[in-house]
Amino acid sequence: MATRKRKVTTKTIERLIRQKKYQQIRNLFEKYPEIDLAEACDNLEDKSKIVTIFRVVKSEHTADFFNFLDQDTKEYLIKAMSDKDVATLINTSKNDNIADFMEDMPANLVKKVLQNSSKEDRQIINKLLNYKDDSAGSIMTTEYLEFLNTTTIKDTIDEIRKIGKNAETIYTIFVKDTKRNFLGTVDLDDLIFAKVDETLEDIMNVDFVTVDVNTDQEQVAELVRRYDLNAIAVLNDDKRLIGIITVDDVIDVIQEEASEDLSLQAGIAPLEDSYTKTGVFKMAFKCIPWLLILLVLDVFSSMVISGFQAQIASVAILSAFIPTIMDTGGNAGSQTSSVMVRCLALNEFTNKDFFKVLWKEMRIAMLVALFTSIFAWVWFMIEMYCHLVDYSGPAGTVLTGFDLFLSRSGISLLVAATLFITIMIAKLFGYLLPWFAKLLHRDPALMSGPLITSIVDVSSLLIYFGLFELIKLGFGIQF
Repeated sequence: MATRKRKVTTKTIERLIRQKKYQQIRNLFEKYPEIDLAEACDNLEDKSKIVTIFRVVKSEHTADFFNFLDQDTKEYLIKAMSDKDVATLINTSKNDNIADFMEDMPANLVKKVLQNSSKEDRQIINKLLNYKDDSAGSIMTTEYLEFLNTTTIKDTIDEIRKIGKNAETIYTIFVKDTKRNFLGTVDLDDLIFAKVDETLEDIMNVDFVTVDVNTDQEQVAELVRRYDLNAIAVLNDDKRLIGIITVDDVIDVIQEEASEDLSLQAGIAPLEDSYTKTGVFKMAFKCIPWLLILLVLDVFSSMVISGFQAQIASVAILSAFIPTIMDTGGNAGSQTSSVMVRCLALNEFTNKDFFKVLWKEMRIAMLVALFTSIFAWVWFMIEMYCHLVDYSGPAGTVLTGFDLFLSRSGISLLVAATLFITIMIAKLFGYLLPWFAKLLHRDPALMSGPLITSIVDVSSLLIYFGLFELIKLGFGIQF
């Protein structure tokens, strides 16, 4: 069974700093992952103690350590650090990581960071900050290994030994020509096993995958997953290489997109921070807007029920099955929408597959509706005969024998038929709404969950009371 080291505690770090045991602090960075140390330091009551860590620990550790700290701690440190400390931090950090934490930083701290950056770093950071959110440009890094196509294998390996530690990845090498046109990639294993006198052009992979700076990050993640890439090239409008996106960045994107989809499907605005770091009021106001919108939409359900008060008053048993019909319809729609959101996110089909997938979903809906309605008819009969639901006939009468069976069968048939049609409609909406969102270039998850439930609730009630009148008048069945 796999085991891991026990995490370092906040109290341990606090004690070592207070006792000025700097060598032991440096040892912690050799022993524990930077992310564990950052989580412990985030909980320090006196944030100024973290500055000490940056002054006694090697910069090769503190750059990653800083990246894992929460945003509030980062802002405090930038404010508390001297210009020299900030410059050291910037020089040892990846430019994409700097741009990430600067996005939400106050203007005065952004100015401090840029003032202590080199001219080259400042240009790169500003460029990264100007790319639109959730695009390939916003998550790319500019620290990568790039060589001319005429470079020999020996010279490439020698150069990687010199500069490789500062690159985001050494597992994929990017090849250009003298005009900076992107030509291909070379994997590290191909480089190692190649002959030393060969050139990169001799072994490079010309069947490569690239993205544009404006490509959506979710599409980038799908390409990396589909083609099993360690890194993917980001090109500008001139098809020149300006950055790369590595698989660790893609993992962050997948987590972010999955969290966003789950929030939208539950009717909650996506969280910017983790649950534990989101305050009570902020969390509450993430939930309130959707609840209010759905509350207003539910007025249509109330209107339908209000319009059929006479029928409910004459046959009170009708009200007993309303929750079952509405819940089953909502659940059926949510099942389909969840599958569609996943498939659309993974690009399992395109717009040309619309009618093919629709035909498949309708056949699935038919089977689900048929089995559910048959089971419902039998189950509701059992409920009434076992007096789980009390019904002995129309108001003012007491039926027995075959007449009671017919009356109860009529009620069960009404509910079963309603469920059949409701499930068909719910699954149709569960299929169509995510597609509609995709056509509008919106997140498909936005059109699922609570929204589908509200639409299906109104539809199911109209079907329920409409069938009631049809069965009562058309077939002469008395409830």
